[in-house]
Formats: sequence, structure tokens, C-alpha cells
Amino acid sequence: MSELRSYRRRPDQYVVAVPLRLETQGLTYRKWGAEQHGKPGDWLVDNDGDIYTVDADVFTATYRQIRRGAYVKSAPVWAEVARESGSVATKEGRTHYNSGDYLVYNNEDGTDGYAMSAEKFESHYEPDD
Repeated sequence: MSELRSYRRRPDQYVVAVPLRLETQGLTYRKWGAEQHGKPGDWLVDNDGDIYTVDADVFTATYRQIRRGAYVKSAPVWAEVARESGSVATKEGRTHYNSGDYLVYNNEDGTDGYAMSAEKFESHYEPDD
């Protein structure tokens, strides 16, 4: 892999989200080539038509509300281009990726990671110079 670079979400690229505040033991769904899990309190996110869950602590630490139901990722991420296909363990499950996709991390040390297609990443994020 290449060296991690810092990026910020473009300010006009917000998500619509609601906390999963239901009496449930959670939910299981299939996405990114594997089974994913959402826990009570996690957030159900609609990212431009791409629906998934985000861990409650991660959402609170990395997003800020811009209006009711709309949030923007305000914390930086660190990313690198994958040189080969593979998968990465996330808090929700496992995400499979292809060569050329981005491996994205919420923490500078390369932890709390996930993957995004190059097209989606480059349209939603910009270098944090």
C-alpha cells in the first residue's frame, strides 16, 4: 500500500442519517460483499443513495449536524489507493474492495477503516492541504 494522506469531506457532500433507536437486538444486512451488523444506537446513513450503518461512537466523533437529519463528516480521514483487491474488517463487518479503490481510515494510525470506490471517494473528498 501507499502512504496515507489526509482528506476532508467536501462541505456540500452531506448524508441523511437517523439513530437506530428501536427496541431491537440490532440488524443484519448484506453489503460490500459480506454480512454487516448494526447495533441499537448506531446510525442508519443514506449517503447519496448508498444506505448503511455507522457505529454510534464513530458517527458522534466524526459527523456534525448541518440541519435536521443532515450531517457532514467534519473530521479528516486518512486514505490510500489499494494496489490489489482484498477486504478490510470494519466495525460493522467486512468490506471487499478492488485494486484502485480507496482504503479509508477514521484514525491517522490506519485504524477504523473501510473501503470506497475511487469514483465515490474522489467525488466526496478532497486533499486536506
